[in-house]
Parts: sequence; structure tokens; C-alpha cells
Amino acid sequence: MATTPFIKKTLGLETAEPAVTPPPHNNAEKVLKKPKLAGGRKRDIPEGLWNKCPKCSTLLYDKDLDANRKVCIRCGYHFPISARERINSLVETCSFEEMDANMTSVDALQFTGVTSYSNKLESYQKSTGLKDAVITGIGRLADYRLALGVMDFSFLGGSMGSVVGEKLTRLIEAATDKGLPLVIISTSGGARMYEGMFSLMQMAKTSGALAYHARKKLPYVSVLTHPTTAGVMASYASLGDLIIAEPGAMIGFAGPRVIKDTTQAELPPGFQTAEFLLDHGLIDMIVPRNEMKAVLCNVLDYLGVDRKRLAALG
Repeated sequence: MATTPFIKKTLGLETAEPAVTPPPHNNAEKVLKKPKLAGGRKRDIPEGLWNKCPKCSTLLYDKDLDANRKVCIRCGYHFPISARERINSLVETCSFEEMDANMTSVDALQFTGVTSYSNKLESYQKSTGLKDAVITGIGRLADYRLALGVMDFSFLGGSMGSVVGEKLTRLIEAATDKGLPLVIISTSGGARMYEGMFSLMQMAKTSGALAYHARKKLPYVSVLTHPTTAGVMASYASLGDLIIAEPGAMIGFAGPRVIKDTTQAELPPGFQTAEFLLDHGLIDMIVPRNEMKAVLCNVLDYLGVDRKRLAALG
């Protein structure tokens, strides 16, 4: 009688049914991999073409944003702009004659911290293309020749050191000597800590020059942009015959956190915004950036007519 040969089976290596056996590792990758659609190649969007509005989250095409003077076309949010961009938006083409263009700060106190003041100056000069945080000069706004100073927040937070104070003082004195109206556009975090008392002295120096300008009955218009705070707001920025602000600008002497900790009181909604300060009488007007040139022309025209009337009355 024939017997069936014995076949030894190794535990766990028996042939499994195909229905419950997972596919091999290499095949699994092929199955799980998402198939490519024919002709559906993804295109990379180049950087620097779009900006997202911080206020309303609208995606804005850079060319449209530049054409609108960097103001959101949906909600009116004012993006920060450089001093040179602001000058180009106000004065007539090729009419601006810059003053003291090569004046630079020095590290008189030999300030050292995480890095030295000298290194910071060199770094910001390379990144911004500016010598310091303000550009001053004489230009033409429509039919008016005027003295114009514009601060730039991108240079050390627009802080006021000896150079900023000196350049603005020279601008004010030039306007006084030549009988020109004066416009200063401010944006600053305050006095420059790296220069200590030298920076605080600029508050008195610029204010004194403005006093002589006022004695000549020459107009001074101060324009406040976001942000304008501390030593700058405590001196020349708040001394204008007319004080204009851009919408939503933060304006004040100290930050809201410092004020809240000092007074131990809850601050009202919108505290230190241009709209709040207009309601409480600290500023005279709120003017969108797109309308600033036309409004300044009207203001200078009004102040000019008023000066002639006062002169006629003796």
C-alpha cells in the first residue's frame, strides 16, 4: 500500500491566500502614489509679485499696490513706504534738491551691546541705502517751493539721533532764511538710545529752530505717519501750525503697555490711533496718502492767502 510522503511545513511560511495578503513593499508605493494628470504641471509662482494685506487679508498684486501708493484697494490699509517713495509722491519731478546728503552719525559714546553702534549704522546704511533716518531738501509742490523733511522708519526705527536733529534744524533754518513753508513727515520710535543725552538734546534744538520759523509767520505743516512716538512726537512733530495724520497711524508719547502699567487703568478702544486723537483734538486732519499732495496744496494756498491778509491789516 502506497503511503503519502511527509512534507515538513515551516511555521509562518505557508502559502497564504492572495485575498488577504498585502502587496509587497515596492508595489505598495506604486499603488499609494498619486497619479500625475496629463498636462497638469504645477508652476511655481515667483516671489515678490503679491502682498497680503495685514488688515483684511486681501492678496494684492504688487504693481496695483504701487500704483495706489501702497494703500490697500479694499480696506484702505496704509503699507509703510520709504522716504524716497514718499518724496517722489509729493514733489514735482526733478525738483527736489537734497541737503546734507552725506552727513552720517558717529559713535561718540562708544556704545556696545550685542553689537556695536558703529556696526549697526554700517548694516542699516547698506540695507536701506540711506545715510541716516531722514532725508531733507528743497522741492516744488505744484506751484509752491517748500522745505521738505521725510523720515524713514526702516533705518533704526526712524530714531532721532544727532544727525536727524541736525539735518532737520538746518532744514528749518533754511526755510526761515528763504521765507519758505515747511513740511516735515514723521515716522519714528523716538530718541536714539545709542547716543544717550545727545539724542535728547535734538528735541530742544529742533523746537528752538521752529520757534524762529514761527516768528517769521511762515507756515509749518507736520504730517504724522505710522508710527510717530516718544521724543519725536514730544518735540517738532507736535508743533505744526497744522497737524495732519494718515489713517490708522499710531501716535503717542509712550507705548500703550507702558501707559497701562503706569496708570493701572484700562485704555479706551482705539487709544493712540489717529482717529482717536482727532476726536480728542490733538490732530487737525486725517488725510489718506493718495490725497496728501492735493490737501497740502490747498493748505499752503490757504495759509498763504491768510498771511497776505494779515500783512495787509498790519
